[in-house]
Amino acid sequence: MHHPDRGVTLLLHLCLLLLGLPSLHCSAEPQLTSWYTSQSGKYARIFTSKENEIASLTSVTWSRGRGSQSSPTYAGVHEIHHDASWVYVRTSGLGFHVMGPWYLNEAKTRNFPNFPSNTATTYRIPRNPTAFNGTVTTGFGAIGYFVDGVALFDATDTFSYINGSASDGSPQGGGRGDGVWNRDAYVNEGVTFDSANAPQAGNLHHYHANAPAIRHLLNDSVDYNAETNRYTENFNGRHSPILGWVSDGHPIYGPYGFSDPVDPDSPVRLLSSGYQKRDGSNGSTNLSRTGRTSLPDWATRLQGRSTTLATNQYGPAVNTTYILGHYLEDYAYKGDLGLGQGVNFDLDEYNGRFCVTPEFPEGVWAYFTTIATDGTPVFPYNIGRNFYGTPNGGSVNTIPGNASLSFVGGPSTQHQTVEVSKNGGVVTLTWSTVEGGSYQLENSTDLETWTEEGAEIIADATSNSTVSRAGNTARFYRLKRTGIAAYDQTGFNNQFEEGQAGGGGGAGGGADNFVATFTGPPLPPAQLIQDLRIGNPGVPASLVSRDSGTQITISFDAAALGPGSHAVYVFFTTPNGNQLTLTSTNRYSP
Repeated sequence: MHHPDRGVTLLLHLCLLLLGLPSLHCSAEPQLTSWYTSQSGKYARIFTSKENEIASLTSVTWSRGRGSQSSPTYAGVHEIHHDASWVYVRTSGLGFHVMGPWYLNEAKTRNFPNFPSNTATTYRIPRNPTAFNGTVTTGFGAIGYFVDGVALFDATDTFSYINGSASDGSPQGGGRGDGVWNRDAYVNEGVTFDSANAPQAGNLHHYHANAPAIRHLLNDSVDYNAETNRYTENFNGRHSPILGWVSDGHPIYGPYGFSDPVDPDSPVRLLSSGYQKRDGSNGSTNLSRTGRTSLPDWATRLQGRSTTLATNQYGPAVNTTYILGHYLEDYAYKGDLGLGQGVNFDLDEYNGRFCVTPEFPEGVWAYFTTIATDGTPVFPYNIGRNFYGTPNGGSVNTIPGNASLSFVGGPSTQHQTVEVSKNGGVVTLTWSTVEGGSYQLENSTDLETWTEEGAEIIADATSNSTVSRAGNTARFYRLKRTGIAAYDQTGFNNQFEEGQAGGGGGAGGGADNFVATFTGPPLPPAQLIQDLRIGNPGVPASLVSRDSGTQITISFDAAALGPGSHAVYVFFTTPNGNQLTLTSTNRYSP
């Protein structure tokens, strides 16, 4: 995983061993592995104004309207848990890219009323995609989450036409509307979106349509110009990755898929929407001629609404104010016009299809983002008017205690060595770090006595720090986190050095756990532990976690122990061949 990097340069001439803790790994299951976590530990940032955008001046604290961030917070998904039925993600709701700025008009002279902020959301999705249902219309608010931890909204902005006042409902007053002619969010609110096509509802940052920022981070055919803060579509020939998960358990892919849905060897191309405007083409109703006096057939099939409307349900005439495409009901599904999926278009009325993908070689029904070749969003954007499956996922207040932790990041991110390079006698070590964390480099010749080297390092997002040392002595190096700057802790549980999966130690294990504490020489890295025992001679134990340099958690079968109190023994061999045993200072009593 990549985090804001901190480099330490050392002048050495002999061998080098890098010490660190193993990280959590989950099985190759897309519901667990597709979340974007490689920049976890990075602060969320915004451009507060167009002037700051031009100057590339970002902010980690801000305040406007309902979005106030008085302390920095960490971007994206910072925990992933799962049990047999659900995947649970914890997210700040803020993207890893620089978000903003936001305005109410094209000239960018009127500020959007709210900034985003940390929503401290816990969201669950079904562990497996739900079966076809097709009868549930998407609702307001988050209907899923993108893999960068940003909320997914549907195609509507929650307002509709009011026949009695001959005007749209709006945030400025007049009510929500009649609910017959529902406004398209991208068409009506697109001017308020930032360059990543995202606004906020209150403080909730979200995407309605094509999300180029996360697509760029995932290498999904999007280029980014940091100088202008603009994204450009640039097809790279590869199948799109998973961009998000809907509350019915089905994935959303980017816009590119196999031309033959069941042949992974077929060419990859842009997939086409199954919708078109009701402009008279392909036998559709020409709303410019008839007026908005009827609904499309999909409204009956998906929602049970009659296509025939009473006069007090009519929408406005098509004109420059209410252009064709202003409302969701301005679109017809091509399958209702006699055209065929897989022949004339790719995606069904739910905006997906059954197909093979790199993550699902046996096939899965999946949603796809729809765009034009230049990246312009195309209706219905990410998901049709109804869910394909049953949307029984959603926000929850707690994660069950029996759920397994698959990933922990944000302030809990464990630093790791990400690069070692050598140029002559100079060896450069680069560790991943948590932004705002403070770190101390230490060296040892025997893994027993450690000496601080150089000044304490404060990790930021942009710079590297170097420490030089001359000599011909083989040394071991490790980076120790010594603290972390103040941050918005809402929704975060700082588990630094806790819950990290052990890589070695013992062949025992059982239903009983014990936290053992040690003084004196620090505990070796988990992968160097050769054996663990509790009691003398005692019973074998297994490493649950190396919690710190002085503490481990073990599991064992307490029923196999005799009476009395029992110390924990850690056996390992140093690189120079010395066999050592460390004994815990606390003891377990059955």
